[in-house]
This record gives sequence, C-alpha cells and structure tokens, in this order.
Amino acid sequence: MKTIRDLNAPPSIVGRVEAIIVRGKPRDPARSIDATEALAGIGLADDRLGQRGEAELSTRQVTLIQAEHLPVIAQLARVEAVDPIRLRRNLVVSGINLLALRNARVRVGGALLEIVGPCAPCSRMEEEVGPGAYAAMRGHGGMTARILESGAIGVGDEVRVA
Repeated sequence: MKTIRDLNAPPSIVGRVEAIIVRGKPRDPARSIDATEALAGIGLADDRLGQRGEAELSTRQVTLIQAEHLPVIAQLARVEAVDPIRLRRNLVVSGINLLALRNARVRVGGALLEIVGPCAPCSRMEEEVGPGAYAAMRGHGGMTARILESGAIGVGDEVRVA
C-alpha cells in the first residue's frame, strides 16, 4: 500500500509551455514572446528581472500558471475569457499539475527551475481582468520558481520533473 509520502512524489507527467509572457517596468503592459533565456539566479532575460541583470534572491524569479486554470478564473471572475497576458505570469504551462510540484525541480526547455510556492494574485488583477478577478485567482494564481540552471525556453518546450 502506498503512503502519503509516495503519493506526494512528483509525477512523471510531461507538460508543455503554452506561452511566455514578460514585462518591463512594474506598471508596463505585459507582452507575449516566442522564446527567451532563463538566467540562473536572476530571471528571464526579456523580463524586468533579467533586464536588470542582478542576482534576485526572491522566490519569484519566474512565475508559472496552468493553462487549465484560465477557464476557471474566467468563470469565477464572470468574464468570457481570460487573456493570460493580463495575468502577468511568465510561463503558461499545460498538462502538468504545478501545485503538486511544490519543492520539485522541473526542467523547462533547457532551464532547470525549482518550484517554490504559490503565486498569490495582486490587486492589479481587478484592473487587468475586471471586478472579482482577485478573488477568482485565489488558489489559481500559479506558482513561483527559482532558476537553478540557465537555459533557453521556448513556446512548445516540454515541462518535466527533473
């Protein structure tokens, strides 16, 4: 019989990068790109942390959200659809349960990330998505990660437990 510890072991499921989203300064609009470089200990090269180029001790070097949660957020926020660019998470991934990967190391394209913890929504979601978006994202805001090894990440790349 399996124990809870066995059941919590990261699964050997493979996911996929559906979108890469980067931002400039904090209030700048986010934008979607096809590929970027993950910089160990810093962030994504095309995102504000990577552009700064300094070591980032935060656990938010990269933020990830599940594509499967986008329709849930839209339904809870009572909007027709949610554009992931408006959510301002760096990587939109599908096919893998991010929450189950807390504390796991994950290979995303050529980079190695460590999933650290939940990515709580901010009050900007009310502006970006509409009234009720902050509450709709609670529990669906994705995860934060540190970059342990630099590498290229592109839309379509695999996401797998290392």
